[in-house]
Amino acid sequence: MSFYITTAIPYVNAAPHLGHALELVQADVLARHRRGRGEPVRFLTGTDDNALKNVTAARAAGVGVRDFVDANASRFSALRDPLGLSFDDFIRTGTDPRHASGVARLWRSCAASGDFYRRAYEGWYCNGCEQFVDRLCPEHPVPPERVTEENWFFRLSRYTGRILDLIESGRLRIEPAPRRNEVLAFVRAGLEDFSVSRPASRAAGWGIPVPDDPDQVVYVWWDALANYVTALGSGADYDRWWGGPGSAERVHVIGKGIVRFHAVHWPALLLSAGLPPPTTIFVHDYLTVDGAKLSKSAGNAVDPQALTAQYGADAVRWWLLRDVARVGDTDFTAARLVHRYNADLANGLGNLVNRTLARGPVPAAPPLAPGLPAVVGTALEAFDFRAATTALCAAVGEANRYIESERPWAATGPRRDEVLATLVATVRALAGELAPFLPGAAARLEAQLRTGRPGVPFPRRPAGQSR
Repeated sequence: MSFYITTAIPYVNAAPHLGHALELVQADVLARHRRGRGEPVRFLTGTDDNALKNVTAARAAGVGVRDFVDANASRFSALRDPLGLSFDDFIRTGTDPRHASGVARLWRSCAASGDFYRRAYEGWYCNGCEQFVDRLCPEHPVPPERVTEENWFFRLSRYTGRILDLIESGRLRIEPAPRRNEVLAFVRAGLEDFSVSRPASRAAGWGIPVPDDPDQVVYVWWDALANYVTALGSGADYDRWWGGPGSAERVHVIGKGIVRFHAVHWPALLLSAGLPPPTTIFVHDYLTVDGAKLSKSAGNAVDPQALTAQYGADAVRWWLLRDVARVGDTDFTAARLVHRYNADLANGLGNLVNRTLARGPVPAAPPLAPGLPAVVGTALEAFDFRAATTALCAAVGEANRYIESERPWAATGPRRDEVLATLVATVRALAGELAPFLPGAAARLEAQLRTGRPGVPFPRRPAGQSR
């Protein structure tokens, strides 16, 4: 089956932080794993250029909005090489010609269903998450502002039963289970209509005009969510990856702060437009520093480019995949990153490779842990990156124990060749399964296997030492 995977598209009001890297790396592993299994894959990411908070940040910086947005968007696209990402498409909602026309097309489809109406509204608006909230926003400490305006509203209340049926039936899968339960509780409480436009005057003209109403711009969340289909256009790509018969598995990888937009608002908009909803939404929790959520506004953001420049992509990707919890926030420190790299890669896998390849050519043999591909596949099907990497480490540990018990350096004749052949086959299998997680390291291991020459695939680093 084809596999279409997307990340959320972040605001570009500041440079990317490690939380963005987490989501990109998780989606990259899933895309690479499916490609490695021979499945057709499309991996989309991009940036949300049209948010009002981008305008606010540009004004605060004393920079023109277009220049400000362009500069920060380029920082997100530039994460590709340092993090070893394999996305197939990068969409910018403010400049990509596919997007504005696609948003207008989606808007008109919902309008044709009778799901828009215009009315005055007054409420507290959080500029941090671009939505109306209660008196205090749980995500952002800055008090919301009081806003009175007339906007277009979407009849979300019409879709309570259909959204509930999608989730309860499993046709819309939400992982992990606590997030699914959270969404179900929210929907069962009853859905309320929500505003899907903003006055163009308040947005300083920034954003996509509402079709046939140029005094309004499309609400940034309505606009941003649409990128998952606007990036596909309306022809063969759309039919193949989203809407055609037998189209792809459609997976969104997102953070927990935007679950309701993706699991409630987005499916309802698609149903209104007569389009199929996503099939799966995987939700990751937050990275923290000293217990506080990584945030551009909080000033505790960790720069992923600087981190990979200091410690290398292997160390950064491995920590994000090995240490970050499937459920619950995870605290980041550079010391934890170095410790995990040394323990698993330098001392574990690196030691195994050097002890194996130093012995010269050997005949073919089956590997230890023949069930490893199935275990890794099952873990990734459950979006459990920690379980998948734990399985890899367990196979490395088994191979190192095998070396200690069989002592190939002391063996001679056929038994020596048999032991070494088993180890070489195991390293080859590990390199194959490691490829989605650490593509650069896996390529180096494959090169060493071809030449039969030992090397240092993961040089050990003392605590605090960079690459």
